[in-house]
Amino acid sequence: MDQETSMTDGKTLEELQALDQAHHMHPFTAASAMRDAPPFVVDSAEGAYISGQGIRLLDMMAGLGCVNVGYGRKELAETAQKAMEALSYYHSFSAVSNPTAAALAGRLADIAPDGMNKVFFANSGSEANETVLKLINFYWRKKGQPEKRIILTRDYAYHGSTIATTALNGNAAMLEPFGIANEDIVRVASPFWFRHGGDMSPEDFGKAAAQAVEDKILELGAENVAAMFIEPVQGTMGAIIPPKGYLPEVERICRAHDVLLVADEVVTGLGRTGHWFAQETFGFKADIMTLAKGLSSGYLPISAAMVHDSVAEVLESGEHVFQHGFTTSAHPVAAAVALKNIDILEDENLIEKIRKDTGPYFLKKLKELEACQLVGEVRACGLFAGIELVRDKATREQYPLEAGICEHVGQAALMRGLIIRPCGNVLVLCPPFIINHAEIDFTVDVMKQALDEIQAAIDAG
Repeated sequence: MDQETSMTDGKTLEELQALDQAHHMHPFTAASAMRDAPPFVVDSAEGAYISGQGIRLLDMMAGLGCVNVGYGRKELAETAQKAMEALSYYHSFSAVSNPTAAALAGRLADIAPDGMNKVFFANSGSEANETVLKLINFYWRKKGQPEKRIILTRDYAYHGSTIATTALNGNAAMLEPFGIANEDIVRVASPFWFRHGGDMSPEDFGKAAAQAVEDKILELGAENVAAMFIEPVQGTMGAIIPPKGYLPEVERICRAHDVLLVADEVVTGLGRTGHWFAQETFGFKADIMTLAKGLSSGYLPISAAMVHDSVAEVLESGEHVFQHGFTTSAHPVAAAVALKNIDILEDENLIEKIRKDTGPYFLKKLKELEACQLVGEVRACGLFAGIELVRDKATREQYPLEAGICEHVGQAALMRGLIIRPCGNVLVLCPPFIINHAEIDFTVDVMKQALDEIQAAIDAG
């Protein structure tokens, strides 16, 4: 009996699917989908490919934008085994640590932007951002300014799925079903030029979007605004890449009005944009930064909130206990895997490869899709791309979401062996860092076929 069979007590695929349908509540899944058909069971993966039920697929989403060093890395499995044999678990409460967590904190401080020297470990991006929300309140209360409670976020934002982080999101579909509202959360315009830029140049629109941030701070009163959350590239709602100059200007505005700037680098951090952090790519500096997906390449759950020295010195002043934490914060096995993951990124020069080779080639090849009738814009930064689908290229008019055009294209690509992610009217790609030119070529060829197939179906009525 092999290891996989022993783990599932020898159950057949059909038995496992039946158990899943009966008992597994899936995230971001319609219950009707689970009633209508059994789940697709993925049982192995290697490199940039996943496999299940006899089907092999090129995963141009790296799971959920997290399997950055690729699947099936034996060195990460071996690292986890050794770490677990040495110390399977111990908590990090009350000034207790472990060797791998201590080493990882130091390693992150070494590679992070200057001044980011303090790290709090959690288990997901949502938990890291939730931690930051509490840190922000803690910070301003310790500074004697408890009235600074308003958090600015943006349209199209995604910062997590806990109650507090869901309130930060700019997607009504995630808020309305649960009745989530928070009067301390205020949204401002996103720098989404293709959708909202009109006749303005991207640069002018970026200036206008940044000015909207300052206008909102002045409207609310800077004495009431605590922080602004930003994703350097807004991923979940369509890989929205800000115009040049937008993020440095937002930083300037936050500094001018004593507002903390939080960079949610859960997706972009650890190399996706061709630098260790997107702050370097876009030329701005945050006060607080969150990391998750690429920290362990998704091999084990781990995330981090990193705090600049100027914030940490306030947080750590006095004798207050920071009343926050998770049972598995700084888990020794997850920290060991994260350390090895960073080793791989460095030893194989994967980030430099994105900046100098695969990133530019990725954009060049994807730009060929703009010749397709359905494609209004291709945008990419490093190995992060969005393909905007439109009804009319000239006016940028979109198809109604209920038409499901993006989902149809995604399904047509899937039937040809390619995983991409439909997001409203945008196809998002976020591939593993190990992707090569041939796999990029295959991706573009398949997407052309899928786009042409759906366009033909539209033309046929």
